[in-house]
Amino acid sequence: MSTANQFGKKGWTPDRINDLTGKTFVITGTTSGTGYEATRILLSKGATVVMLSRNPKKSADTIALLKETLGDAIKVSNVQMDLGVQASVKNAAKEVSERVTGIDALLCNGAIAQVPEQQITEDGWESQMGVNYFGHFSLQALLLPLIEKVNGRIVTVGSMGYDMGIKTIKFDDLDWDKDYTPNDAYSQSKLAQIMSIYELQDRLEQAGKTNVKAYACHPGSSRTNLISTSGSFMMKMIFGLMKLSPLTQPAENGAYPELMCATEEDLDQKAFYGPTGRSNWVGPVGAHYLAPHAKDKAVAKKLWDLSEKETGVHWNF
Repeated sequence: MSTANQFGKKGWTPDRINDLTGKTFVITGTTSGTGYEATRILLSKGATVVMLSRNPKKSADTIALLKETLGDAIKVSNVQMDLGVQASVKNAAKEVSERVTGIDALLCNGAIAQVPEQQITEDGWESQMGVNYFGHFSLQALLLPLIEKVNGRIVTVGSMGYDMGIKTIKFDDLDWDKDYTPNDAYSQSKLAQIMSIYELQDRLEQAGKTNVKAYACHPGSSRTNLISTSGSFMMKMIFGLMKLSPLTQPAENGAYPELMCATEEDLDQKAFYGPTGRSNWVGPVGAHYLAPHAKDKAVAKKLWDLSEKETGVHWNF
């Protein structure tokens, strides 16, 4: 891949987004950080946004803040959903289907990170895998008909953490009953998210459904509350210090890659998008290197088949 940024030295910015009146976006994890910023920017361009958030009070407060910032005329609503509970994801998908007639882009932004000790969701999975991966896997499949209806997109917000763990899927101990570490479990969940997007691309193509696009991106090292919400005391301390350094960027900048993947024309689905500066943590947004293990076809196929079996959700290709 060429190292030149197709969007020039400054990279992609929201200035490139045209008027989005009449277009509908569904976003997970919207009450803070990159999800909030992505919601705010889309609304400022005239879009309709459906937030998928777990906490009703935080959702209401977020909507109030957005209206205070952008005006009461914005088209924003919330559907309560807990990504870590499959029944909640399925109920939310049903409610979204009753509210909107099509989805121009589903932004899979919500996540938890660096959970200090192993936690198991009520569906029986390690929490980061359950929230970050399985929750989004089911949501994408269930909302596919609405996305397909308007030639829409699926955008997965991964992480450079995909390259900081064991660099594969631990099929023999998916929930880390042995040797649990916060970083390895988080890394596996983000790798799974990224792998499944490229597998989805192949399956859409095989099914002749190239009208639906799927993209993988990441926010770089952005100043959000992700670590402070779920990370260990030590990780909170480390990231707290990092926030004071040039190795992090504002949450708004962290939202740029997912906004680009949700709105920009003529993007390469096979690329991986994010900041292109130091360590891909900060800098101009564009396409950059993705390690080969994230596109291991055999692992991706095995993961997909396992995911359909685990969730009971089958994609209707």
